[in-house]
Amino acid sequence: MQFVLGVELKRSIGKEKKVITISLCMIVKNEEAVLERCLCSVQDVVDEIIIVDTGSTDDTLRIAQKYTEHIVPFQWQDDFALARNFSFSHASKEYILWLDADDVFHKNDLEAFIQLKKNLSPEVDSVQMNYHLAFDQRGQPTKSIVRNRLVKRACQFKWQGVVHEYLEVSGVIVTTELSILHKKEKAYNDRNLKIYHRYLESGQELSVRDMFYYGNELLDHSYWEEAISVYTTFLDCKEGWVEDRISACLKLAKCYEMLYETEEELECLVRSFIYDVPRPEVCCRLGAIYLEGNHLRQAIYWYEQALERKEQPLMKGITHNEAAWSWLPHLQLTVCYEKVNNRQKAMEHHKEAMRLNDSHSSILSNEMFFQRDRQEQKL
Repeated sequence: MQFVLGVELKRSIGKEKKVITISLCMIVKNEEAVLERCLCSVQDVVDEIIIVDTGSTDDTLRIAQKYTEHIVPFQWQDDFALARNFSFSHASKEYILWLDADDVFHKNDLEAFIQLKKNLSPEVDSVQMNYHLAFDQRGQPTKSIVRNRLVKRACQFKWQGVVHEYLEVSGVIVTTELSILHKKEKAYNDRNLKIYHRYLESGQELSVRDMFYYGNELLDHSYWEEAISVYTTFLDCKEGWVEDRISACLKLAKCYEMLYETEEELECLVRSFIYDVPRPEVCCRLGAIYLEGNHLRQAIYWYEQALERKEQPLMKGITHNEAAWSWLPHLQLTVCYEKVNNRQKAMEHHKEAMRLNDSHSSILSNEMFFQRDRQEQKL
């Protein structure tokens, strides 16, 4: 497998390359609220749109028919990978782009995508793009991962996993700065958890990766003890992607936090150090534990450690938190240093927090506090 970083993208681009053709492949069900937004955002970039419908009963099909004639029914079988592979099998263009109905291309990225389409070398097997999953009040992403979004059809890459499926790719992989926004409208439900339960009840065993995601579903539905058992089994098997193992430590710690078992929470956070130097997400949680206990020296130490890590991982796990890599440590250090009567350091971190996020309510509250304090000192 060969990775080509975004900064080296031009090495895989020729000046007079033939423009590639792209099939958009989607699986949908009852997506009338978001489907048109998705298709409208990308219709000018793709050459073919394949919509696989798994049983819509709303206006989804009527909306899809406005954009394509390639609408194919599929009998749902509790297997997302199976449905996605079916959608890929109907593609006829050189490359396949996949999206969910609640995904959208930001207009600022469309021109870059058009240029990519014009210049992409046929040697490239997969193109990675950012996937922004959550946003702050400014619309800036707070949670992002990287996905293989555009793949060469001739490679016949396959999807794996009944839930939280992934596309297994190899060959020449290009990493770009292109971004897709996940704009979820539907409320979260227990669909995925039920699929996992039916899968286990049928006597089948979960893969190592599915074990991790099963734990996530249990955590998301507040089954703390059950999630602890699954995450522990996942970590003890010593397999799986390193980012998933780091995430499992953080999520296991979250379970213990919800059960008010602080010592076990601390142990899980520290366990993540087996897999990498301390991540800002872990450092910020350690800092929060000590700050809540008014152990300010330890809190300051861990928040300062969060600021030491500069280089973000190339492939981000699902617990990657942009705030922890940016303004959050500065916000918390403002509080810590103010509590130990070090106004100079508190102000230094407050100014940096304001520079990085001047609209966060807590940072603005601190700004008002310091302004009032300055006014009172003048009286």
